[in-house]
Amino acid sequence: MAAIQSETSGVRFPGEARRPFSALQDFIGRMRGDSAALRKFLMVGGVVLVAAISAAMWLTGGRYVSTDDSYVQAAKLMVSTDVSGLVKTVNVREGQNVKKGDVLFTLDPLPFQIALNNAKAQLGQVVQTVVSTKADYQSMVSTAQAQQAQVDLDQRNFVRYAALLKANAIAPSTYDQARLTLATAQQQLVAARQTAQTQLAKLNGNPNIPVEQTPQYQQAQAAVAEAQRQLDHTIVRAPFDGVVTEVDSLQPGTLVISAMSAFTTTSAVGLVGTGDVWIDANMKETDLTHVSVGDPVEITIDTYPDKTWKGHVQAVSAASGSAFSVLPAENASGNWVKVTQRITTRVAIDRHKNDPALGSGMSAVVDIDTGHRRWYRMLFGGK
Repeated sequence: MAAIQSETSGVRFPGEARRPFSALQDFIGRMRGDSAALRKFLMVGGVVLVAAISAAMWLTGGRYVSTDDSYVQAAKLMVSTDVSGLVKTVNVREGQNVKKGDVLFTLDPLPFQIALNNAKAQLGQVVQTVVSTKADYQSMVSTAQAQQAQVDLDQRNFVRYAALLKANAIAPSTYDQARLTLATAQQQLVAARQTAQTQLAKLNGNPNIPVEQTPQYQQAQAAVAEAQRQLDHTIVRAPFDGVVTEVDSLQPGTLVISAMSAFTTTSAVGLVGTGDVWIDANMKETDLTHVSVGDPVEITIDTYPDKTWKGHVQAVSAASGSAFSVLPAENASGNWVKVTQRITTRVAIDRHKNDPALGSGMSAVVDIDTGHRRWYRMLFGGK
């Protein structure tokens, strides 16, 4: 009976419904009975399956590029001043939000006020000097005119004495005296005119020049303006909206040296901008093949792992990071090893009103959607 059932198990009688997957089951059954055929099938099928999956992943991949070598950036500055002096007051505290123009700290204004008063006094002295020079010039012109009249008189006397000498009406000594008197008067006239010209040169060649247009006045006025500028710069204000930091390093009584303010935090207050915030992503050069300005970006900040920001590629640097280093690599000498370079890519963040605050230097992960599809490019070209 069992033999009869075995022989008839694979036979389908007319009207009998074929079971689903029966063909597959029959194939698997035969494979189980033939282990060599099963191994061959699994080997070939496995290779085909892996190749198909790999090809599918390659054709559909390459659209997104990402990096975790990314950091939030913002406008930041160590705010100091270009004048030297003692800190009088520090008007902010650590972490305080300030607006553009708010006072951060002040220097003792007394030395600068004294310098300004001295410059103003020098300006007043210049005004007096110019007015005096103009008066002296007019006096010298009058002296030259009077001397011209004396020369004219001596010239007429000399002519008369010359006529009398020809008539032997006077002694030769009288004629010689008249000639000497005329020569002396002429020399005095030349000297008077030269002195007047010297004074006129001090007036820039214009005897009626306004005081404000003379070089001496303009020089003194510039000194006053410089003294006023330095006095104004004793009050250090915020150049943009931001959050104050590094305040404790600056205390009242600290000597601020303008030449050293760029090299020390004890002469400045840190300010981090709260306005424009962006991300600098240091992408591998091999990942930038299809990246273009305007490509959409998905951003994750390590500080807020549950929130995702949207953004777009704002700019791609024209040079690698190593190109701006103080000691760039000298690839033309020594042993050379090729290293994939990093290109800074700036990503603009689409921020909203209720978004968490982003601090400069926070770590980020960016995923750039290049829109590149290998299968589409193979079939239709383009990106």
